[in-house]
Amino acid sequence: MTTPASTAPSAAPSAALPTPLATELLELALATAADAAALVSAGRASAGDDVDTKTSVVDVVTAVDKASEALVVDRLLGARPDDGVLGEEGASREGSSGVRWVVDPIDGTVNFLYGLGSFAVCIAAEVDGVTEVGVVVDVPTGETYAAVRGGGAWVTRDGVRTALRSSSPASLELTLVATGFAYDRGIRTRQGHVLAAVLPEVRDVRRWGSAAVEICLAAAGRVDAFYQLDLKPWDHVAADLVAAEAGLRVSVTTGHGSGDPLVTAVPASIETDFLALVARAHEAHR
Repeated sequence: MTTPASTAPSAAPSAALPTPLATELLELALATAADAAALVSAGRASAGDDVDTKTSVVDVVTAVDKASEALVVDRLLGARPDDGVLGEEGASREGSSGVRWVVDPIDGTVNFLYGLGSFAVCIAAEVDGVTEVGVVVDVPTGETYAAVRGGGAWVTRDGVRTALRSSSPASLELTLVATGFAYDRGIRTRQGHVLAAVLPEVRDVRRWGSAAVEICLAAAGRVDAFYQLDLKPWDHVAADLVAAEAGLRVSVTTGHGSGDPLVTAVPASIETDFLALVARAHEAHR
């Protein structure tokens, strides 16, 4: 049985967040993410010079990851010193303001290391535990995805801002799905079995190698749906808000066995059928 762990914010306006604070957090996140993206882009040529591993030999971290996180944390706390931070590469501190920043300095580090697209800088701002602002910069494409809770989602490229609206496929067989895989060998093996069960029931499957980018592409209707086990908050929180504000039903659930939680971003038109399919596939391959 699937037990919800949390659900991404709906598109309803938030009466709890004053507009000036929303604006401040968004402007700070956008400016900081842009600076970090520039650092990451400039560091691509030397990506392989200083590489460590984390949870396994395939889970890598580069010196650029660490430099990007340091830049982001310095800018955020320099502007708002009472805020908290949760970062992938170790930045963690409690704050007293009620605001916590969730940071992934490079989502898709393996792509970054190999010179593949896509990889992204991700910054989310939570207020009293609720995600209120999300920014994802796809570094190779230059696209910046952003959302404010209750204020919609958009993508900006070359200075042109376009509102995001997810797709609405009529059936599972017309649904193009994005997914990805864990670094842990056992979980990855299980994900392969799940994929084999999902693939015959949908239009096709795509993988970019960055969960944040994939969720944002679903928000833009460039794929229809997303699912993936074994994601950490920094992998998806910013993108979740973008997807929810673009009209997708976003959830983070447990009860699926090894690799929990499961993150899904699904159009309402196929939500029931898609979630049932994914749940059956995970149950059959625990």
